[in-house]
Amino acid sequence: MTTTPTHVISAGADLFADAVAAQAVDVTRVDWRPPMTGTESDLATVAADPLRRDANARALAAMLDVSAMLVDVAPASEVLGLERGQFLHAGPPIEWARASGPLRGALMGGAALEGLVDDPEDAVRLFETGDGVSLDPCHHHAAVGPMAGVVTPSMWMFVLEDPATGRRTHCSLNEGLGKVLRYGAYSPEVLTRLRWMREVLGPLLQRAVRGTGPVDVTGILTQMLQMGDEAHNRNRAGTLMLLRDLAPAMVSSGMDSADVAESLRFVGGNDHFFLNLAMPACKLALDAARGIEGSTMVVAMARNGTDFGIQVAGTGDEWFTGPAQVAEGLYLGDYGPDDANPDIGDSAITETAGIGGFAMATAPAIVRLVGGSVPDALATTRRMHEITLGENPRWTVPVLEFQGVPSGIDVTRVCRTGILPQINTGMAGRVAGVGQVGAGLVTPPADIFPAALARLAELSRSRAGARTPS
Repeated sequence: MTTTPTHVISAGADLFADAVAAQAVDVTRVDWRPPMTGTESDLATVAADPLRRDANARALAAMLDVSAMLVDVAPASEVLGLERGQFLHAGPPIEWARASGPLRGALMGGAALEGLVDDPEDAVRLFETGDGVSLDPCHHHAAVGPMAGVVTPSMWMFVLEDPATGRRTHCSLNEGLGKVLRYGAYSPEVLTRLRWMREVLGPLLQRAVRGTGPVDVTGILTQMLQMGDEAHNRNRAGTLMLLRDLAPAMVSSGMDSADVAESLRFVGGNDHFFLNLAMPACKLALDAARGIEGSTMVVAMARNGTDFGIQVAGTGDEWFTGPAQVAEGLYLGDYGPDDANPDIGDSAITETAGIGGFAMATAPAIVRLVGGSVPDALATTRRMHEITLGENPRWTVPVLEFQGVPSGIDVTRVCRTGILPQINTGMAGRVAGVGQVGAGLVTPPADIFPAALARLAELSRSRAGARTPS
């Protein structure tokens, strides 16, 4: 006697599921796909690692336990110890010869800002010879930088601290959009703005923060995700809440009233201003998970305009890199794909922590800037849960019944599913000096995750060998 099934579970291609559904049988479709090519053996090794489960639980908990407080604003020379000729940049390590156009432009502008040259164009020879200058990633100095991420000694930095541990992270002040240094522009108006930020805005913010006391950046992030920001390319609510907290102290700072008014206009008119607080807040949280042996959790994603790199909790400070991709999205004016540089910046630290592109469902208006549709934004957040270790109960998505944002990118889940982290990003012009040309969506190069997995498997086998009696 044969019976007709009342329910079928289908994994893989939809052909079978469609045929069953056509016969009025209920079907549950499982979105299954084979792992990334060549990762099978390493996945088995890492899955069997006795440290992995507990290590990942500790890494995720460490990240989620951090609270980021804005405690100071001060020059990079003071808080990072940068000296004349030292430059920090976004992404993994790179030398001038391989630097992209926007990174070169930002370094050239930074050299002029520091008085190393009178004309930014004259800085090219300086960096070609390496005479009296050095380049180092922001991530190597407890800092992050948006886009080109160039930091020079005289630039003022936000200083964030976790009160439970005293650990700190740092980020420069946000210049706004368009022709700005972080997008590789170095025209006279760019340098004039940076000098004003150095001489007026930085000192004023320092007085305000010190006068107000620590500002709860993690708390603002919690609120802004309820108000339509995703904290990467949309920071409007976060910027206004920061201004609410600091404006009274800015007004009563004793500084020139015209300078205060101009500063208030600048911050209030710059919707991206809070991004430079969201980024170090995310780095502060993720740095808490670094160095946990056996953990497969990603603790940094960063791009220098040439390379895209990741770091993993269980592999120390090692970078796994591949070629940065050009984002797909919307362009400003007459710019098009041929004008865009490959992806650049440390701002993917937001996605690494579960916001930005991972939280697009909480900010559907972001699609008007980066492209796509509202259903795409919702689907993206749901899909990112498939490659993460858990959720953040503080940062939730109202439209998804206040589900926590997907948190803790897992190298093994990326390799097992083939799903890559989604990043929404600005696009810098390929040629030094151009500035911003658009905004869009991008993913990391797929090969860097199998490379990280291979290293994790190597470490796991090494530990297993050490445990085996001779």
